[in-house]
Amino acid sequence: MSERGAAGPGPAAIQVSRIMRPDDANVAGNVHGGTILKMIEEAGAIISTRHCNSQAGEACVAALARVERTDFLSPVCIGEVANVSAEITYTSRHSVEVQVNVMSENILTGAKKVTNKATLWYVPLSLKNVNKVLEVPPIQYARKEQEDEGKKRYEEQKLDRLETKQRNGDVIFPVINPEPHTVGYSQSSLIHLVGPSDCTLLGFVHGGVTMKLMDEVAGIVAARHCKTNIVTASVDAINFHEKIKKGSVITISGRMTFTSNKSMEIEVFVDADPFVDESRERYRAVSAFFTYVSLSKEGKPLPVPQLLTETEDEKRRFEEGKGRYLQTKAKRQAQVQQAARQ
Repeated sequence: MSERGAAGPGPAAIQVSRIMRPDDANVAGNVHGGTILKMIEEAGAIISTRHCNSQAGEACVAALARVERTDFLSPVCIGEVANVSAEITYTSRHSVEVQVNVMSENILTGAKKVTNKATLWYVPLSLKNVNKVLEVPPIQYARKEQEDEGKKRYEEQKLDRLETKQRNGDVIFPVINPEPHTVGYSQSSLIHLVGPSDCTLLGFVHGGVTMKLMDEVAGIVAARHCKTNIVTASVDAINFHEKIKKGSVITISGRMTFTSNKSMEIEVFVDADPFVDESRERYRAVSAFFTYVSLSKEGKPLPVPQLLTETEDEKRRFEEGKGRYLQTKAKRQAQVQQAARQ
């Protein structure tokens, strides 16, 4: 497993496994996307924290900064084992890129299938001063091209994080007596008090905990819109703009932005109220777009009701979502064509 990447010296690739229980899944027996995202983040946090502490120096914990687009290639079911493998593929001066693969295993038949592939970015924060970002020990690369490709990915995600942060500012307001299939009809919010079990050694929320809550809200939005069994199909890049401290109250809000014939895009963002720090006002901590699909009782894709947009902002967000949908569709088709030529 450790041969695939370029990392060395540093921790070898790791694997985290867990059998999926009924409380991990929806009523149809499909494991929640948020559960898988949480496992992905846990594996990433372990390997990146190990690497950042692999040389003599100040002790630190790796904090999640970003998750690149993640596709849910196949559902995981109750009773199956989720095997999550992670390895470090690039390091910059202050960040670590971790590639994660998830494979489900039917322990009765031995059948295995790849269900997820994800890329995560972490930064090392000092245990003595949580606002201090430490330097990352460099890794060695088998080929110069691997380092060049990693640097390109690093620059791209850095630019995208900046653009996303600049356009974050929307809020969701309740709608009185909304009509079915409108944005206001399905929009949802969840309020959560951050406790010790949600946090790292530094007293800030685990990225995986936040992603699980975001997926939960997105799932509620999708279910309200379709009123069918729904599953996570993909998650666009999740940007962690700021840390969330223990004792804060977080509001996770979700709203439908776009529908195609068979999928729904849901915008989710997390706002934090740091009640333990009265000098600070409410702030936007995390944002992302989730894509869901509607399934029949037999697990077959169902048509998605068209989203009815009413305001100019809703129409603008719909067109932006349509652009993301078409862009993703074009990339997927290009990948299929490239694979066919090989």
